Amino acid sequence: MSTESDITPSAADRHHPLLKLALELGPLLIFFFANLRGQWLVETFPALSELGGPLFVATGLFMAATIISLIVSKIVLGHLPIMPFVSGIVVLIFGSLSIWLQNETFIKMKPTIVNALFGVALLGGLAFGRSLLGYVFNAAFQLDAEGWRKLTIRWGIFFLFLAVLNEVVWRNFSDGTWVAFKVWGTMPITIIFTLAQMPLVLKHSINPETDGEK
Repeated sequence: MSTESDITPSAADRHHPLLKLALELGPLLIFFFANLRGQWLVETFPALSELGGPLFVATGLFMAATIISLIVSKIVLGHLPIMPFVSGIVVLIFGSLSIWLQNETFIKMKPTIVNALFGVALLGGLAFGRSLLGYVFNAAFQLDAEGWRKLTIRWGIFFLFLAVLNEVVWRNFSDGTWVAFKVWGTMPITIIFTLAQMPLVLKHSINPETDGEK
């Protein structure tokens, strides 16, 4: 099993951008729907009652959707993107613990663990002279070294912010509010942050083909 390790985007990445987005968002949307319609799902598929309450049913389906997403990514794209791969592992570990112990805390802390892990990894990588963000956004754009360094710092801090924000929400609000925030709150915040980085991206963008001709 190999993960995406080349900063140069693969042909599959360039040809299937919408598929990559669907594979990343799909499991989250299933998680939201399953939590919202948990009772209906249990009545329709009684076997799901073995998992526990609505949040545990949603967690089980979230895990299944994550596995399917990773398999499709491996088959169609030819590799496992780093962020979904790492997030998927944490989902399976914490989701299993949540269902097994019937303790919602584990799955609620999953975003905290994942975001903190990414934030520390990105900022820590810079300490060793590696801008790891290039391995994540390789299919989106190409930047010079300074651009990747600045963007990595910003995303590292942003991931740590998301980790803290998740802790605040799940510890102070209802399960429904947390699930809604996880799907409909985190994504808009991330999109806004991403758009805010476009001036930096445009300033440091490079054209590999043009540079190779010089």
